Amino acid sequence: MDNNNNKANAERGKKTVSRDNRPDFPKRAVITGGMPYGNKQLHFGHVGGVFVFADVYARFLRDRIGKDNVIFVSGTDCYGSPIAESYRKLCDEQGYKGTIHDFVRSNHESQKKTLEDYEISLNLFGASGLGRTAEIHNEVSDKLIRRLYENGYLKKITTAQFYDEKAGTLLNGRQVVGKCPVQGCQSEKGYADECDLGHQYMPVNLIDPKSTLTGLRPVFRDVSNWYFRLTDQYALLNEYVDLLKKKDNVRQVVTKTIGEFLEPPVVYVMNDYMDTYLSVKDQMAEHELIEEPKKTSFTIKFKELSDRDKACEILTDKGVRFRTGKTLVPFRLTGNIDWGVPAPVLEGEDPLTVWVWPESLWAPISFTIAYLESIGADKDKWRDFWCSKDAEIYQFIGQDNIYFYGVAQTAMFCALQGKDNITPDVPDGELQMSTLVANHHILFLDKKASSSGSVKPPMAADLLNYYTAEQLRMHFLSLGLGMRSVSFQPKPLNPAAKPEDSDPVTKEGFLLSNVFNRIIRTCLYDAQKYFDGKMPVGEVDPEILAECEKAVLEYERFMYKFEFHQVTYVLDSLIRKASKYMAKNKADADKADDNELRRKWMINVFHMIKTAAVLLHPIAPSGTEMVREYLQVDDSLWSWDSIFDTFAKTLPGEEWHQLKFLEPRVDFFTRHESQF
Repeated sequence: MDNNNNKANAERGKKTVSRDNRPDFPKRAVITGGMPYGNKQLHFGHVGGVFVFADVYARFLRDRIGKDNVIFVSGTDCYGSPIAESYRKLCDEQGYKGTIHDFVRSNHESQKKTLEDYEISLNLFGASGLGRTAEIHNEVSDKLIRRLYENGYLKKITTAQFYDEKAGTLLNGRQVVGKCPVQGCQSEKGYADECDLGHQYMPVNLIDPKSTLTGLRPVFRDVSNWYFRLTDQYALLNEYVDLLKKKDNVRQVVTKTIGEFLEPPVVYVMNDYMDTYLSVKDQMAEHELIEEPKKTSFTIKFKELSDRDKACEILTDKGVRFRTGKTLVPFRLTGNIDWGVPAPVLEGEDPLTVWVWPESLWAPISFTIAYLESIGADKDKWRDFWCSKDAEIYQFIGQDNIYFYGVAQTAMFCALQGKDNITPDVPDGELQMSTLVANHHILFLDKKASSSGSVKPPMAADLLNYYTAEQLRMHFLSLGLGMRSVSFQPKPLNPAAKPEDSDPVTKEGFLLSNVFNRIIRTCLYDAQKYFDGKMPVGEVDPEILAECEKAVLEYERFMYKFEFHQVTYVLDSLIRKASKYMAKNKADADKADDNELRRKWMINVFHMIKTAAVLLHPIAPSGTEMVREYLQVDDSLWSWDSIFDTFAKTLPGEEWHQLKFLEPRVDFFTRHESQF
């Protein structure tokens, strides 16, 4: 944790928060945590970059607005070429005998167990291709695509698709590997029509394509698919960005990234090819030439995407090296891969399947319906969560996926409103826009790690061999991924770490296992020693009340703005102040052997314990539930309806409250066994 920055930001928060200036929260909320592909187990980035943050916010909202008003869903992304290609390789190279359903189910169960081990409190972790969730997802996909078609937002486009002549088959997605054609892209791999960082492009623009089946350069065959008319939505998306800029809890990376795709279509050409360009420029549609003296390339800017694509064909024929810029391109909805959600037949075409990215965007709606059905609720109740102005959808994602959730999803969901006058300021009763909480990359030992890249990430389950779930949850929150990419540096997995080095991953967790443990245990042991195991109940000193109220209001404001690293600092400050207060006042009472002094300091410290436990509850659920158990109070402890109340108010009529007996050397928050 960067304490200097945290202290400065926390100080700014102190000046603005008060009971008269508290943030508003919705009456109901949906939280989503992305969808991991069904061809792999979860690595540390899935958990530490997305799921922990989504879970902490879901738990916070349950305490803040009521658990029945919050639905937290995610699931395994079962379909698409990445899964089909992984399954093919497993069968061909390792002799796997199971079906693709068996393959996906195995990974789904592994993912589910890992999330449970990290105490990720999903209401439903479904699977887009398995069981009842798959049936519901197929129905939702069919209805949504038909609605887009009826509203006039779909277009059948014939494009060139890669074809492997030796294998005699069309190639989909991950069966083609090349270099991303988007200018400035740092992707290690470009696939058929998107790179592993999510940039979209037409297949003809992929640089140096090769078939993963034969290693040969594929040719092109024409195929027809349904596309969403995303290029018609410039005005809508610009209006959406303007709305986002007015919200004080949307991260800059979201608005900045969406804005990058709203630029005109451009081509970047190396200066060495200027003469070739000049020889063919009259064959191109109207465009603007932009030359910048200090750059190694020049820019050709077009008004229409189709004009840019035709220019790319001309340049390719002349052997010119170029890159394209980010811009809106038609968003593909269907494909001809067998392993996918069945697409509706709209105009008598041969059966197609839905491309995996679009259907994964509305999968959380399917999962919400499946969850409501599983608890016996009316399935149409999903609209109370997704289509109401009283509700909010919070989608936790990585920055690489902002294009899909911020651009494609926004435009498609708005298009469900009707044929005309669609708006991102969605009317009540229509599918509402999401609040996107996009984290920057979580690096591994200062490098970007990915399953498909050169630096492999550690598996999330393996980290639990070295740390407790609560230690990791605290550490991931503290990293400040909302502001910048940050490196995860676990000492046991760091070859450069020296034996005498401290482990940066344990720092935040030790606040709980060392400091907070000591505070709670001291209070309970002293209550047992001096007051027959009873907690004194009475008036809390004004300065203690003020300190706790300040912590609550700062915490609430930082939660509202998704500044989770600041949340950990607020907790650090409150717990250390409680420790300091207890040490001084306990020493004074023990020196005087005065039970009235003991009673006074214990009333104050138990209030600080209560406050800290409520604020910690979303982050360290097991430890704080154990605190509640020993305090012998019910679940109403976690309700923010009584967040400022003392025990004198929540335990009316009691001057002494019976506590659960604490045996010697019992910990509420533990270290991992490897750390002793």
